Amino acid sequence: MSAYLLIPPAAEPLSVADAKNFLRVEHGDDDAIIASLIAAARNHVEALTRSGLITQTWRLVLDRWPEGGRIRPRIGPLRALTAARVFNAAGAASAIDTEIFVIDKAAGAIAAPAWSLPVPGRSVAGIELDLQVGFGAAGSDVPPVLLQAIRTLVAHWYENRGLIAIGQSVAMMPASVNAMISSYRVLSL
Repeated sequence: MSAYLLIPPAAEPLSVADAKNFLRVEHGDDDAIIASLIAAARNHVEALTRSGLITQTWRLVLDRWPEGGRIRPRIGPLRALTAARVFNAAGAASAIDTEIFVIDKAAGAIAAPAWSLPVPGRSVAGIELDLQVGFGAAGSDVPPVLLQAIRTLVAHWYENRGLIAIGQSVAMMPASVNAMISSYRVLSL
């Protein structure tokens, strides 16, 4: 099972103005740098938590349906299944009615009766599911502790930009950020 981003978030969870306020930066000279640090911090927190912070669309690609018809994507929180398709041996896609699937948001799973799922005609990448994930469309929907993790990362990277320390790495994530995101982190085997 693999996944890739189709539609990125429409906005960042933290505005440049909010980040500048947190950083106590009063000039506009570094706005572009701060904006890129916000995006990088969001990406970093999303990668570690396997969660889309702001609503975004991902495509999940499967070779075959799992036994029992229950799929657990490796990204969340699940909001909706927007499209499903299965490919025949010639590579032509056929849409599957998304109404046959149940989104179990609490468990982070998509389920359908195994007998209702059409068998793909090709053995590799025979199934595609388009998923909408994220806490919501605005920064206010993101859990406050994850927003604080983003602020802390932005501050750390802003204060240490271009700095190379002898004997220690400033590129390492501050321990406080790791502690903030630990309850949202999804581990995989």
